[in-house]
Amino acid sequence: MSSDQPRRGRAARHAPQPADTAPPTPPRKAPITLDRITDAALHVVATEGYDALTVRRITHVLGTGPSSLYAHIVNKDDIDDLIIGRLCSRIVLPEPDPATWRDQTRDVCAQLRDQYLMYPGVSRAALAVIPTNLETLRVNEGLLAILLAGGIRPQTAAWAIDSLSLYVGAYALERSLLAQRQKDPDHEWVLSREELVARFEALPADRFPRIRRHAAELTSGAGHDRFDFALGLIIDNLQPDGS
Repeated sequence: MSSDQPRRGRAARHAPQPADTAPPTPPRKAPITLDRITDAALHVVATEGYDALTVRRITHVLGTGPSSLYAHIVNKDDIDDLIIGRLCSRIVLPEPDPATWRDQTRDVCAQLRDQYLMYPGVSRAALAVIPTNLETLRVNEGLLAILLAGGIRPQTAAWAIDSLSLYVGAYALERSLLAQRQKDPDHEWVLSREELVARFEALPADRFPRIRRHAAELTSGAGHDRFDFALGLIIDNLQPDGS
């Protein structure tokens, strides 16, 4: 090898390169799909809350125009259907067990609750949407299978699923609204438990004797204690047919 070759190679690397006169190829945009619309919608809800979810906001996240979305959806209700279907697709359904059907029902409801709480206010969409999405129906099918395996009459099981769905959605919505208000400095009326107990105990004794006496009980509960209690009121009172 010539001793000058490395020098020539270095010189070539350092020499000005001829300008590329060809126009740059613009990056190809990813196509708009229902999955991408759903991803964008959930991103908006997770970061800004359900109230911020609009078609315009989704198009901004996707870097496109409304017409691109309306090629796939009819209206905002379609977006609600998509996001609730996506959340339901994450629910793990057990093989129905007649011996543990109550615990299985609680577990499915708790999974739904946790999905809703990840996206502030999203359960409002669940309360309004008609369950026709296949993933939403998959969860209803799973709950129905669990209750029927436990010996619950079909009519009772159907209404129980409706009651459970309403409660899970309402509970998650209340928690989301409270968390949102606690972040707002203008909502000073959102009190801690200690402040609430103090106010209850300061009420006029002649008008509110029981609230004063039981202020601790009225404000008790940590984590999801109240959720578990209310769920038990529904599930534990379902009696297998013939029992």
